[in-house]
Amino acid sequence: MASQGKIRIISGKWKRRYVSFPSIQDLRPSPDAVRETLFNWLGQNLEGKSCLDLFAGSGAFGLEAASRGASRVDMVELNREAARSLSATIELLGDLETVKCFNMDWKAFLKKNTQKYDIIFVDPPFRKPLIKSVCDTLINTDCLNDDARVYIESPKSNSPLPVPPTWNIIRESTRGMVKSTLIQTTSQ
Repeated sequence: MASQGKIRIISGKWKRRYVSFPSIQDLRPSPDAVRETLFNWLGQNLEGKSCLDLFAGSGAFGLEAASRGASRVDMVELNREAARSLSATIELLGDLETVKCFNMDWKAFLKKNTQKYDIIFVDPPFRKPLIKSVCDTLINTDCLNDDARVYIESPKSNSPLPVPPTWNIIRESTRGMVKSTLIQTTSQ
């Protein structure tokens, strides 16, 4: 059996609850401090918001959003073991109506999806340059509600993020080797 890691849900109905995730290459949950900063930016209460956690991994962002009242959270994870762990966690937390896990490729999910989202968490494996492709696909698949927010976690770099010119970066932070960026999308 693979070793397990744990993340802590920071706030909301599952506050201080620890959930496990498998130890898998490229799965690096965002530290509490990074998630706390992000949810301070987004607001503590996400009641009524629909969220998408692409590259869900440990589920840190999606589970935190659900804990803070999001009405819908879809988590997409390609790794079968990580997706199984997420599904088990969702069942353990008893929130099968609000939170769903999809064991599939992010691009295939977005092409099939008909849901629109208020908040999208994008935290791909750092060794793969996926951010431009993800942003382009988000626009071309019409999955963004008007004025949706997109959070991107990327390796620290001096290069600007390859985001569409109509999107506005509203918050940025660097902690260690990780850059956090919150973007306000705009209607085309």
